[in-house]
Amino acid sequence: MPSWVQSGPFALVYVFLLVVVFFRAQATYWLGRAVAAGAVHSRLARYVEGPRVRRATEVIDRWGLPVIPLSFLTIGFQTAVNAGAGLLRIRWTRYTVAMIPGCLLWAAIYAAGGLAAFEAGVALAARSPWALAGAVVAVAVLVTAMVVVARRRRAAARAVEALTERATHPGRSQDDSRH
Repeated sequence: MPSWVQSGPFALVYVFLLVVVFFRAQATYWLGRAVAAGAVHSRLARYVEGPRVRRATEVIDRWGLPVIPLSFLTIGFQTAVNAGAGLLRIRWTRYTVAMIPGCLLWAAIYAAGGLAAFEAGVALAARSPWALAGAVVAVAVLVTAMVVVARRRRAAARAVEALTERATHPGRSQDDSRH
């Protein structure tokens, strides 16, 4: 990886990573399409062209597309989803429209330090897998604590708001104030 990717200006790094992930995802999709096309001309044709596969493809094509951008938040599963979209022969336009938000998100994460965090995790795992596990647990505990605190603050704010509403309008019931 060129050094400017890790230390260059955010906009340049973002655009570079966006182009890389876009073309990588497209190549993986088209590789899946090629495999599916090859299977059509083999003994696997009845499985690839059968009514179940056609129906599954239609369902995924219509309802399963949110999986594509979400896969860009993972490592490894993203490649499987992109190849799977090609294997299922999801229409290219639908696939590409679903893929673009994932590409934008992936490039933003990695341009903002995700690549450095990933490399740090790999280096930590090389030294001690237990240290990496401890770090992952520590981050999970920290994120959980932040979520709990945020929820408690919101609940407290709602309670204060309800008390204030009752104090300022003592004659109205809770249901009356919502309508």
